[in-house]
Amino acid sequence: MTRLPSHFYAMVDSAGGHEPVALAETLLEAGARIMQLRLKDMEGRDFLAAARTIAEMCRKRGATLIVNDRVDIAILSNAHGVHLGQTDLPLDAARRIAGTHVTIGISTHNLEQARAAEDGGADYIGFGPMYPGGLRNNPAGVGLDNLRAIRAGVKIPIVAIGGITEARIPEVLAAGADAVAIITDVVNAPDIAAKVRSILAIAIE
Repeated sequence: MTRLPSHFYAMVDSAGGHEPVALAETLLEAGARIMQLRLKDMEGRDFLAAARTIAEMCRKRGATLIVNDRVDIAILSNAHGVHLGQTDLPLDAARRIAGTHVTIGISTHNLEQARAAEDGGADYIGFGPMYPGGLRNNPAGVGLDNLRAIRAGVKIPIVAIGGITEARIPEVLAAGADAVAIITDVVNAPDIAAKVRSILAIAIE
């Protein structure tokens, strides 16, 4: 993946108490073109069932589905890719299992990790947490200056994540992110579809 399909990287996360398939449907109908299925607490059998359903929905709409953490579920659901954290399967091992056609994203928190991901063949990186707060209630954020340093240090796409709200999208994109991943500001919105449309209007191609 040399380019992300959208500046908005949607997250299907059960944080707001939403059923994953219904949330994915809402996000897709509102215009999301890339989404990550992030179900940290769901058992494998249920995770796979949700992934298969959502992958099919994404295919019908020409959208991209990335599965968080689980290379096996990404492959079995025929998702487009997998996103791995620093403590998940190593990139080279994931690539051996998934093959070259599967998109692999890596979570990074500093320039060393970002360069290692790029050198290892990652298709894109996640970088953050950008700001304090967010889903994980981060005590501090890496900030825009660090994002600029990452942008100068790697050529692959960067998805910024962590405490990003609709209002902060312009400054994050201006600092070098190719896309913004937003969880809390979306899943806690009274009207998720309206929130996504508003975000997409700001993060216009």
